[in-house]
Amino acid sequence: MKPTLKLAAALVAGLVAAQAGAGDKDIRHGRYLIASSGCNDCHTPGYMQKDGHVPESEWLTGDAMGWQGPWGTTYAANLRLLFSTMTEAQWLARARAPMRPPMPSPSLRAMSDADLKAIYRYVKSLPVKGGPAPAYVPPGGTVATPYFDLTPKNLPPMAGK
Repeated sequence: MKPTLKLAAALVAGLVAAQAGAGDKDIRHGRYLIASSGCNDCHTPGYMQKDGHVPESEWLTGDAMGWQGPWGTTYAANLRLLFSTMTEAQWLARARAPMRPPMPSPSLRAMSDADLKAIYRYVKSLPVKGGPAPAYVPPGGTVATPYFDLTPKNLPPMAGK
């Protein structure tokens, strides 16, 4: 092989390896963000109840435990399934949009694009597993699943009302 071709081949191989390494770094960072930002608390069944002792193979598969409050009853989506239907750009747009409680939308909006992309890349690295979470139930609707009641109680009157 001519020296010029050897150099070109080495450069291409190095570029491919660098890109793969950057992807692995994004995935590791995304895993860290998922683990440290509380995503598993809601999006992984039993995570809170088991003090986080849930195998990673079960992470982010959604939950049938509802979260009920004045907004109605919401469910934590199966992020593996959801992300399998979204592009990275669609995820960035969704992460920046308001969401129903108890999803901490302000926390997502405070993350950098690089952090949100790392989360996307981590979730996309996981195999799709499980089915969709139950559908949103509007206020006053019939809820057929277990749920946490987050309805405020004994609030003092608000000033100016």
